[in-house]
Amino acid sequence: MDINEVLLPGVGLRYEFVNHEGDRIGVVAQRSGDFEVVVYPGDDPDEAHPVVRLTREEADTLAEILGAPRIAERFADLTREVPGLNAGQVEIRPGSPFADRPLGDTRARTRTGASIVAVVRGEDVIASPGPGRTLRAGDILVVIGTREGIAGVERIVQG
Repeated sequence: MDINEVLLPGVGLRYEFVNHEGDRIGVVAQRSGDFEVVVYPGDDPDEAHPVVRLTREEADTLAEILGAPRIAERFADLTREVPGLNAGQVEIRPGSPFADRPLGDTRARTRTGASIVAVVRGEDVIASPGPGRTLRAGDILVVIGTREGIAGVERIVQG
């Protein structure tokens, strides 16, 4: 399926696709973190009819329900707007010194300046994990920071 991505300066990003019935569907990911799902009745991208408005938390819940752990992609899209800010993924491998230990034990943000904004565990996305969240082998950490910071998180969790 083709997805058209349009940068909306000062607003965020708009994703558009045509569904199986020929309707143009749009999702506006606002810089505030809120989302709006719209349907376009014609070929005019400015004539959109809102279907539903979602807060960041509601959008994350809907994404989890739909089985689409795309949080890393959303952060990657948003980091394109901020020079020097990157999104990365770091796996907790078997044998990691932090497997079966709380996230806070890594002291990753203090040591690297990078933030772990989500943990992907199988099909589940744990957004904004707290320091008490226990890490497990196979978890994927979604990290936001500089390239050096992300590499630093990887070095920390791989021992």
